[in-house]
Amino acid sequence: MTDTPTHAPANAAEQFALRRQSPGQRIQSVLHAHPSISPFLVLVISFIIFTIINPRFASGGTISLILQQVAVIAALAIGQTLIILTAGIDLSVGAITILAMLLSANLAATGGVPGFLAILIGIAVGGAAGALNGILVTRLRLPPFIVTLGTLSIFTAIALLYSGGQSVQARAMPDIMNWTGKVIPIFGTFSITTGVVLVIILAAVMAFVLSQTSWGRHVYSVGNDAEASRLVGIRVDRVLLSVYIVAGVIFGITAWIAIGRAGTASPNAFVDANLESITAVVIGGTSLFGGRGTIIGTILGALIVGAFRFGLSLAGVDDQYRVLAVGILIIIAVALDQWIRKVKA
Repeated sequence: MTDTPTHAPANAAEQFALRRQSPGQRIQSVLHAHPSISPFLVLVISFIIFTIINPRFASGGTISLILQQVAVIAALAIGQTLIILTAGIDLSVGAITILAMLLSANLAATGGVPGFLAILIGIAVGGAAGALNGILVTRLRLPPFIVTLGTLSIFTAIALLYSGGQSVQARAMPDIMNWTGKVIPIFGTFSITTGVVLVIILAAVMAFVLSQTSWGRHVYSVGNDAEASRLVGIRVDRVLLSVYIVAGVIFGITAWIAIGRAGTASPNAFVDANLESITAVVIGGTSLFGGRGTIIGTILGALIVGAFRFGLSLAGVDDQYRVLAVGILIIIAVALDQWIRKVKA
């Protein structure tokens, strides 16, 4: 997975200008060209500090728990990254995932639908929900914030009406529905689940697509300047619609990962999913103004949030202070993004 450079010296004049920059401006330019560097450094420093505070933090068991706990949020954040790269935002990620999760779980547990087909239906429902968001954004020209705020309530209501507010337990579902919770021992106390493996594959595929395909370049271009993209021939509405559909499919896949992780499909799951997915994306270096960011940065952002919560928990810090720490991280990340974006001026 590689960063997508957003600026590179194109000629000797630019290289000369780069050499004339102050150390601070050079750092600014490097961080602008490689958005994943800052979250990577934050993760490494956090790991060192929390290990010094409590050596148990560096144990295989602790790292395994962090990976398993952030897997669902990391998967949601991958889809959220696509949307934020286009200068949009999706407040309905949790509701789409719950709807897909309850539908596939109920179909498999009580509808007589084979487990694999039920999973595919859940993924298709996620894609359809994303398509609805995309159509409303591109056809009605409504702000993504307003559209997804509305569909958040719609999808939540549909999920509650369909399920009657009842959860579906893992024992009532076919084994394949819980496959994403299967533990894979690696060495010692370190292990991962098949859900974590699925998130890694998903991240690798989307990182490749964003950095190596014309569709990925169009996503960045639309996020940087939609009008300029339209003038050079990019079909902006088609790109935006495809982004919301792909993100919805990812949320459908996340529903399968979540069932394996929790061992149940509950209408009360993912209460904080919207906020946590946005948090991972922002801390991972993706700009809320669009056009800048990477999938690997988002994964690092999710790991930073997981490391902070686990590290502060091991240190005996109260929940309120853990929430406070994450809030401070968000503000620092946005302030850093504002500073880095000034490199264009």
